[in-house]
Amino acid sequence: MAKKKKAAKRTKKKRGIWSKDDLKLLRKIYRNSSTAAVAKELGRPLDAVKKKASRMGLTKSKQYMKSIGRA
Repeated sequence: MAKKKKAAKRTKKKRGIWSKDDLKLLRKIYRNSSTAAVAKELGRPLDAVKKKASRMGLTKSKQYMKSIGRA
């Protein structure tokens, strides 16, 4: 008999609706943090954070962009 493969473990990530607290934190830390760090802090996929920030009109600060060599 063939053995069943174990399902790969997934990290628990939030899906769907953004809470008011999530939005507040996103607004607070997005400008001066890497998007990957923000996604990790919120427990959400990177693409979800990028899309939500874009829809909210959030941008990275000039100081942050300069610190990563993009300004």
